[in-house]
Amino acid sequence: QVQLVESGGGLVQAGGSLKLSCVASGFTLDHYAIGWFRQAPRQGREGREAVSCLSPTDGSTYYAGSVQGRFTISRDNAKNTVYLEMNSLKPEDTSVYYCATSTWATQATPSQWHYDYWGQGTQVTVSS
Repeated sequence: QVQLVESGGGLVQAGGSLKLSCVASGFTLDHYAIGWFRQAPRQGREGREAVSCLSPTDGSTYYAGSVQGRFTISRDNAKNTVYLEMNSLKPEDTSVYYCATSTWATQATPSQWHYDYWGQGTQVTVSS
């Protein structure tokens, strides 16, 4: 059974930092695309947007324009874990953050429909 478990969310002041972790079990994260997405309050899955994605095969990454230069995605193969380091956080970064992995796409695609397994989400709240 595949499970993705996020952690590291919380309440932080604007300008602060958080590091999210996503531990996978039942599936290795070294073959297919991995992504971090966020979903704003009162929005359904249709409103879920890609924050950052990583291709394990060639190391290419995708960052949403709004987080470019502030967020960094990385992974630790030995721990089967993917991270999202978030710096210079802004109130508009407030959201539920999900990690996800594809079972077929290898490119760092920002399309949520390319990802098959999702974590339960972790809340990030940035106060002004």
